[in-house]
Amino acid sequence: MTPPISFTDTHVHLDAFRDDGERAAVIEAARAAGVTRLIAIGGNAVGNEIAVELSQQAHIWAAVGYDRDQTSVDRLPNRLNEWLLDPRVVAVGEIGLDYHYSPETASAQRALFEEMLEIARRHARPVVIHSREADDDTLAILRNHAPLWLGPSECPGVLHCYTGNRAFADKLLELGLMISFSGIITFRNADELRQTAPAIPDDRLLIETDSPFLAPVPHRGKKNQPAYLVAVAETVARLRGVEPAELSAITQRNTDKLFGLKERFEPLHSR
Repeated sequence: MTPPISFTDTHVHLDAFRDDGERAAVIEAARAAGVTRLIAIGGNAVGNEIAVELSQQAHIWAAVGYDRDQTSVDRLPNRLNEWLLDPRVVAVGEIGLDYHYSPETASAQRALFEEMLEIARRHARPVVIHSREADDDTLAILRNHAPLWLGPSECPGVLHCYTGNRAFADKLLELGLMISFSGIITFRNADELRQTAPAIPDDRLLIETDSPFLAPVPHRGKKNQPAYLVAVAETVARLRGVEPAELSAITQRNTDKLFGLKERFEPLHSR
């Protein structure tokens, strides 16, 4: 009997759902749709707390960190180091640079990004990176980070919710990173992204929703949720000329490799 196709949503902000009841419903809907594993992403004080709390459930792991415009008042570096002692906290993220809304904070963002990368190296965790209108600075900082990476995975991290061109992707691949595609790849104006997706090597490809943002076609206008990852997967599979089952095998294998899930737990075995 052929096992059902399953996927991992490698980037979901579960803190964005109102309460425990809504989060439980979203998680159940994901599993019913075949999205059997989730990486709950932090990025700020509240997001980190909720991600770590939910990671104690079966099939959910956490990433914690402080993203771009977090001030010293918002950040709790001692708590971050404490969370990273938990084996279910499998990455530092999301972290990175975003110059779209606050280019005047670029210097502070770069300093925070470098601080988070140093913590990731200390704890041997991969990083989940955000980059918007900051590609040159992102690459410059990662070029310093990659040679220092001594974690268990060859890949130091992933550029999540990829929106860049082929040239940027090639430079990230040279540094050993994975690249993750979100619902943006289904958008009408994403032709360049759809041209880039087939060029990503099999062993560097991930998919995500970035819930609650960026719901894919045919769910545009709705609050995004992990169950909608299936639409992303179907689009990426079609662009790469493979069946969804093959894309499942590729992305599940890459998820295990990057985040070390199989080394830490049996992720599809219920408690």
